[in-house]
Amino acid sequence: MTVSKAKTLASLFKTVAKKVTKDSSSSLPARDKALKQFVSSLDTSPSPSSTERSPKPTRKPASDGTLHSWLVQPGSASENLTGKLTTDIYSILHTGARESSHDPEEMMNDEGSLGRELDIPWMSNFSNNNISLKRKELSRERKQKWVYKKTQVGRFNRLIKMCGDKLGTKATMEVFDKLGRETGLKEYNALIAVCLEKARTSNDEDDALEHMSEAFRTFKKMRERGFQVEEGTYGPFLMYFIDMGMVEEFFFFCGPIKEGNPSSVARLGYYEMLLWIGVNNEEKIQEICNSISAGDEEADFELKENYLLALSESGRKEDLMQLLEVIDITRMSSMNQIAVIFESLGRLSLDSFVEKFLLTLKSNDYNMVDISRLIYSYASGIPNLAAQDLFLKFKNLHMKFNIKPSSASYEKLITYCCELHKVHLALDIADEMSEAGLSLSIETLHNILYASEESYEYNLVRRIYDWICRHNLKPNCETFRSMISLSVKMKDFSRAYAMLDDMKKFNITSTSSIYNTLMAGYFREGNLGGAMTVLKLMESEDVKPDSHTFSYLIGNCNSEEDITMYHEEMKRTGVPFTKHIYMALINAYAACGQIEKAKLVVLDTGIPVNCLNEIKSVLVSALASSGMMPDALNLYKEINLNGGTLEPKAAISLIEHYKSDGELSILLQLLEELHDMDYWVDGCCRVVLHFIRHKQLRSAIDLLKQLKDKLHDDLAMEAIFGEIFCVIAERQPTDLQIGLALLQAMKDELGLTPSRKSLDFLLTTCVNAKDLQNSLLIWSEYQAAGLRCNVLTFLRMYQALLASGDPKSAKSLLTKIPTDDPHVRCIIKACQVTYVQSTSSKTKTKTKSKKKNKT
Repeated sequence: MTVSKAKTLASLFKTVAKKVTKDSSSSLPARDKALKQFVSSLDTSPSPSSTERSPKPTRKPASDGTLHSWLVQPGSASENLTGKLTTDIYSILHTGARESSHDPEEMMNDEGSLGRELDIPWMSNFSNNNISLKRKELSRERKQKWVYKKTQVGRFNRLIKMCGDKLGTKATMEVFDKLGRETGLKEYNALIAVCLEKARTSNDEDDALEHMSEAFRTFKKMRERGFQVEEGTYGPFLMYFIDMGMVEEFFFFCGPIKEGNPSSVARLGYYEMLLWIGVNNEEKIQEICNSISAGDEEADFELKENYLLALSESGRKEDLMQLLEVIDITRMSSMNQIAVIFESLGRLSLDSFVEKFLLTLKSNDYNMVDISRLIYSYASGIPNLAAQDLFLKFKNLHMKFNIKPSSASYEKLITYCCELHKVHLALDIADEMSEAGLSLSIETLHNILYASEESYEYNLVRRIYDWICRHNLKPNCETFRSMISLSVKMKDFSRAYAMLDDMKKFNITSTSSIYNTLMAGYFREGNLGGAMTVLKLMESEDVKPDSHTFSYLIGNCNSEEDITMYHEEMKRTGVPFTKHIYMALINAYAACGQIEKAKLVVLDTGIPVNCLNEIKSVLVSALASSGMMPDALNLYKEINLNGGTLEPKAAISLIEHYKSDGELSILLQLLEELHDMDYWVDGCCRVVLHFIRHKQLRSAIDLLKQLKDKLHDDLAMEAIFGEIFCVIAERQPTDLQIGLALLQAMKDELGLTPSRKSLDFLLTTCVNAKDLQNSLLIWSEYQAAGLRCNVLTFLRMYQALLASGDPKSAKSLLTKIPTDDPHVRCIIKACQVTYVQSTSSKTKTKTKSKKKNKT
């Protein structure tokens, strides 16, 4: 965050101040007065009408400038704003904005303006059939990814963000009005969040200023319509002030919030403490803590609670301990707040307070389920604690205080283990949970199954299935789909079929997704007959193939006739064409050598607009892998020109198949398309290897520096360098110099110590180059890196000495190589044979040359 950006909001108020000073001669600084008057004009108290509303007076902060003394004191009325001043300030806020009117009523009358905004193709024109198709497809994707928490709020916020990005906040409200949807509190909050996020991330001060102005205009409009100001509205504003270090603006904004919503006073204390922590004002922090410690414990407890929560989240150990000594934990407003404090106690290693509070809560007859939850919060907050140790800490605390762990706490612990891919431990905890007479929810069981798949521990499906049968858990269709998937991935098709039969015992009807899992497994193994058996089984069980079934069938076709057959069958049975079908058609045509037909797929008018980018990306990959790089690059440029973004897999495919040694900038451009860290690292490594192959050492080193900065992992960098030196060692003809230059850059510019693997490959390169001098140089690098020479190192050096024509040194080194292993003796023998053959060849060549000279 730049310094100029931090002044964005201050610039806004300075602009207002210039206008205000023309009509006022107050003794207050112009900027502060303008800010007070502007915030007052927002009026946080509910109003029945936007036309009958009187401005509310602002509060002047007390001399100490803290909410603890200011927010709870009786306010004295300050000067009221005139209607003219409010109008003037609101007018000034439009400075620098678009020249078109920002007033919603005025914009509603400007049909041309609205038409232009709505011409932007931000939504697809779906037919009824496509809408139904899209709903089914999205539902299927959610189930496959196991995402069940797509709440309405999250979806709505994404919709608002998309509209705000495409249309702007004013036009977005206009669109909702046109659609007959009244703009409510949820819409206003989402629009304000969009504006503040844009202001926060903008690198241009004027642009950030305009977004902040838009946020305040939206806030003002919201108040004019009589909405109560809740934390969801004022919280983002206060966090913006905190992040920007704007102390005066923060307190001016708090004034009208307090007046319009007195119940928010205590919550404002939370933000105030975050402010002082953010600006490193130790004096104010200590002032608040001392006043709480010395004050009446009964007074303003809710405000003190919020100060405590802010300190807990910020990790201020000494200050937190000071307040914990005087705070009555039993008076906390909710169990969620206590859980936050317990988590911070674990994070800060305040074990004595944990035991003290647990005893207090237990003696006050708190629910054992809640206390068990607090124990988990504390244990999970302890930093760098292994999953096994966390489980032991969890058990020991429950035993010490004679508390029975709850189902919810056990399941949180299991989920925690699954997130770390500690699946064996998760199953052990599930066993202990069952022994305690507690039931495991089906959702937690699914987490164990998904973690088994993500950690590649497919064999655990047997233990999981036995556990289900042993504890009479009622699985559902998703449970069996996941277990069958694990069985298929470990190539245990007989067990997968057995589970398919067992579904009938549980009265669960098999679905197409179950059979698709089996079919996909057979296709991965190249077993076409097995896949066709699954298709026949679906027919006998009267399970209709869906779009995923046909995408697997089409994607694995070996001829154009088969593609056409399945294509026609889809039309006959009425199976909808999804993006997976279009992708399968592209890949199938490309595999059959019908590139032109693959290109025609993306021209189909039935493709939903929001899927077109993904489908074109698949075509880019198909073209690149088919050797048609110019066509692939042209399509990539077309996607960019249309405002689209290449899919990560397509970008990786372009990088992988890019063979040219010119225009290497295109590789860096493709790298910028990768925003996911895993994809970026993959792409970066491929580009580095490309640069090495084409002797672009400087470009490779610059990228490696970026990679090091992003990874922050020296072990990962060592592994990457090992792969790079491997490529150098395999190059023909040998290019030793670029390897040596890279080694030097690795030490000098990146500050890394070469690994054994890197030096082994470099030594091999020296052997291939028959370069004795550099072999000795690399040999010395082992000692410099603190690496002891092992048998393989000795063998490589022995080979280098022989290849370089120094049999005497090679013989001396041979005495240091242990020859107990027959493989070692075999390698030594091969080196000696190669040396003899090479010497004999050189001798024959010299003899022929002498005879030729005599003749």
